[in-house]
Amino acid sequence: MKPTETKHLDRQRGKHLRPPKQLIENRVSFAGPNSEVSIYDTYEAAKRVQLNSGELLFCGMMTGRKVMHMPNQEKGQVFLPHECFIMAPGEVVEIDFPEAKMDTPTTCLTVEISKEKVSAISERLSDSIPMLEVANEWQFGKPILHTHHSSETQRLLNRLTTLFTENHPDRDTLIDLNVSELIIRMLRHKTRDFLLTYCSKDPEANSLIAALDWINSTLSKPLNIDHLCRHAGMSRSRLYVEFKEKIGCSPVELQQQLRLKRAAERIRNGEAITAISYDLGFNSPSHFCHRFKNFFGCSATEYKVRQQLED
Repeated sequence: MKPTETKHLDRQRGKHLRPPKQLIENRVSFAGPNSEVSIYDTYEAAKRVQLNSGELLFCGMMTGRKVMHMPNQEKGQVFLPHECFIMAPGEVVEIDFPEAKMDTPTTCLTVEISKEKVSAISERLSDSIPMLEVANEWQFGKPILHTHHSSETQRLLNRLTTLFTENHPDRDTLIDLNVSELIIRMLRHKTRDFLLTYCSKDPEANSLIAALDWINSTLSKPLNIDHLCRHAGMSRSRLYVEFKEKIGCSPVELQQQLRLKRAAERIRNGEAITAISYDLGFNSPSHFCHRFKNFFGCSATEYKVRQQLED
């Protein structure tokens, strides 16, 4: 992999700078045999900038705010840090950059991934991820998946961004390893979303589905692991193994994530933050706000304001 554009590191401020050759979607890329990693910086406001890809495309937000216009949707969708979207090959979106400025550019990282690389990793994961073959088709739901990603995925994107400015002797290998990890996280996240959707249709399909349905339907209550085990028909040890292998987190962590996602939906619908925090079982509004900022990368109030800007 070789850089297509120059970049340098401002060591005094500790920030990575990519001198722009263009103000809208200035691009720095590394191309490999099975993927291409790019950083896009936009330095001035713009509307309806088109994005498409011939391969599977992962796009993770780093700084600023975008508004995505997707096919068959009248209203644009706000796109913030700690969020990503995944496009199936051949799909097209148009993007607005309402806040981009020279001193505060809007930045995102994209990874264009070949079908062969995704398939190879999928085969290696097939024993531990249920229904991976179905989930990997990228056909159920929307061909453009817009979702929130975890703090671990955000740290992974930050590492990839840092690798752009390093002259590490193993940089090419490290980038490839990070891309492989990103694919694994992407597949697990999509499979988890698939399972959560599936459990609402057939909540008793199997023990794991029953456990997921229980958690998703009782978000406002403290999670009682013993009750969850009895409902799912699993021992405590088996429950934790199933969640670790199939979902990638513990039952309590999943409940917390689902609560926060439900809270974000209600904030977008204009509900009061304090009422939401108590309804979803948080100890206090301050506890909720702390958790929300860790998960979404901005405060609940900031999230509400940003959503209102698009109404």
